[in-house]
Amino acid sequence: MANMFALILFIATLVTGVIWCIDRFKWAPARRAQQAAAQAQAGNTLDAKTLAKVSSQPGWIETTASVFPVLAVVFIVRSFIYEPFQIPSGSMMPTLLIGDFILVEKFAYGIKDPITQTTLIPTGQPKRGDIAVFKYPKDPSLDYIKRVIGLPGDKVTYDPYSKTLTVNPGCSQGKTCNTALPITYTDVEPSKFIQTFSGFNGNETGNGFFDVPQGETMRGGLRLGTRKETLGDVTHNILLVNEAQSQAGMYYQQPGQPQASWVVPQGQYFMMGDNRDNSADSRYWGFVPERNLVGKAVAIWMSFEKQEGQWPTGVRLNRIGGIH
Repeated sequence: MANMFALILFIATLVTGVIWCIDRFKWAPARRAQQAAAQAQAGNTLDAKTLAKVSSQPGWIETTASVFPVLAVVFIVRSFIYEPFQIPSGSMMPTLLIGDFILVEKFAYGIKDPITQTTLIPTGQPKRGDIAVFKYPKDPSLDYIKRVIGLPGDKVTYDPYSKTLTVNPGCSQGKTCNTALPITYTDVEPSKFIQTFSGFNGNETGNGFFDVPQGETMRGGLRLGTRKETLGDVTHNILLVNEAQSQAGMYYQQPGQPQASWVVPQGQYFMMGDNRDNSADSRYWGFVPERNLVGKAVAIWMSFEKQEGQWPTGVRLNRIGGIH
């Protein structure tokens, strides 16, 4: 199954719901009937405590029935409205940092069956620039988060040397597409982040991203570059490793297309991370089918200062709010 937790939550909600219904419409009336009969036989002299002993509700039924409304609310909200996710890696920096906890709008791209991910009610389509959560096509048990770059029919070209994008809409099915989407970039400037590398200069044993003030250095690390990318009418910041070499040889090669160029098939999307030189995205493994879409990231509800695979060292309250 694409989502084991959703399946477990569904089964738990179903089981507790069945017990709640049986208790409400069968067992509870039977208990009340027994109490009424006992009260009549005693000439209406029994108090509430005594009546409860005549026909009491078993503890396991009481517990199960009380849990059902909570599970039902959690199941409905998580499956169809909002679902919380944690950002585990730096692929979407600087927009999303490791340790950010985000809310994903589940109904943004359709009301879906939470178990099979089948769309039940269409409600909308991804737009260029959206930050979307989806099931990783090569392993649907994993949730990925990236920015939507290419829509169905778009021709996406990435220059690994200038690290710039070109997007030509309407190129599917052999159509000629000469009109390019307006994409602009600001100059590359030093960012506030330094990245450390495994074995870099023999001093580091692990990778990490650290917020280090301008003018300061960090042993075994490189300061990342940053610039603004305007994709149509959506502007966001991206990070670059200025010293990174081209990895075009590792890109996904779409049949019939030149290297580092892709035409997005119908019903699929092209995704990229904002941390361009530290993101395993559609450039490397291809397209995301529409059925794999989980929802749109809309807000940060909590943020912990941490590194990948490590325990938090602080709280970043200033990051709580909408995602820009």
